[in-house]
Parts: sequence; structure tokens; C-alpha cells
Amino acid sequence: MGAAVQQSSGGNGRRRGRRRGRAQPMAEINVTPFVDVMLVLLIIFMVAAPLLTVGVPVDLPKTAASALPGDNEEPLTVTLTAEGRVQIQTTDVLREELIGKLRAIAAERTSDRVFLRADGAIPYAQVMQVMGALNAGGFSNVGLVTDTGGPTLDDGGE
Repeated sequence: MGAAVQQSSGGNGRRRGRRRGRAQPMAEINVTPFVDVMLVLLIIFMVAAPLLTVGVPVDLPKTAASALPGDNEEPLTVTLTAEGRVQIQTTDVLREELIGKLRAIAAERTSDRVFLRADGAIPYAQVMQVMGALNAGGFSNVGLVTDTGGPTLDDGGE
């Protein structure tokens, strides 16, 4: 990325072996290496961005609700799988230990927001039990995670 030196060829061409003029600095910057690096970084971020989400596979129910606004802090996610397991982020937690672990996490965080992901096959009573545990653990701002594009209660304006 340094500046190249361009030599002026003064004279009439008879004395090719000798330099007659002074070396002139070239005022152009070669941006090709910069573009190459930026394209590589773009590809890396495009590949890495989908991997940053919590990767516990659950079949989320669909709804027409819009997404919640985000914070600066990484969101805490509690997941109820179809088998009935409870996970904080990607770590399995026993139901008996859930409130204690949530209290320890709440003491470390500035936000009381938590996202609850529950498989659509889980009974409503189990989801409410986990929501009660979240409240007892110090998280009063619970967001239920769903997939978009589901049914609405709007009957078409009748």
C-alpha cells in the first residue's frame, strides 16, 4: 500500500542508461488489496452471523406479532424442548435447580428481560410453570418467542 515512484524520462532518448530527471512520487493509491480484504471480511461475517443464534431446535408456534426491540446486552433465552427439558441458553437445567440458577444469573445482569422459547407441543401448564419460575428467579420482563407468519384473529374486516 505504499506509494510507488515514477521516473521521468527526460531527454531525447539517446542516453537511456542515465537518469536525467529526478524521481517523481506517484500520487495514486492502489486500493485492490483493501477491496480484497473487505470482501473476505464480508464473506466471513455473512457465514458467521447465522451461527450466533441459540441453536436448540424447537418447533415454535406461529403468530402475527412483531418482534421486540433489542438491548445492548445479549438476551437470556430459556427453552422448553418437545421432550420437556428446560435449557438456559444451550445448557440443560433440572427443573428443581431452575429458580436458583436464574437468581444467580439475574444478580449478574443489568436487564431483567428473558426470552422464553417453548415447543408448540408443550402443554400450556408447563409453560406457565416455567414462567412462574422465571418471575421467582428475578426476571419480570418475559418475552415469548414465536415464528412469524402465523394465523391472526383479524377476520378480514367483517
